[in-house]
Amino acid sequence: MVLERPRAGEGRLATALKGMVASQAEVEAAEERRETLRRGCSALADLGDRHRAQVSGVLRSVTLRPRTTVPALEAELYDGSGSLQLVWLGRRQIRGIEPGRRLRAEGLVCVQDGRRTMYNPRYELVPRPGE
Repeated sequence: MVLERPRAGEGRLATALKGMVASQAEVEAAEERRETLRRGCSALADLGDRHRAQVSGVLRSVTLRPRTTVPALEAELYDGSGSLQLVWLGRRQIRGIEPGRRLRAEGLVCVQDGRRTMYNPRYELVPRPGE
């Protein structure tokens, strides 16, 4: 069996074709990754346990989860590379924290039950176009 080496330029062509046939989800994920880098934040996929980080992305979901003694507002942040669970203990709601909202958060990332989590992060809501 003889394996042929790829010809020069095939890599660029394959990349261009992939970009043309990418799904809407892949296009949006790439856009989110670029926005995260533009803001100078860490990619969620690269975060390790017990490290402080600045992250940026879009909230996919926001839920109120009762904990043993206090309520907790949980939100899933997505940046195109992965997801991070943001948890505000003792809060039932926070004005502006809603699905589809873009924000920047800072805090200590820990891994709990296999999920990256940030408790009581400092956050900044990113204005929507026209705000």
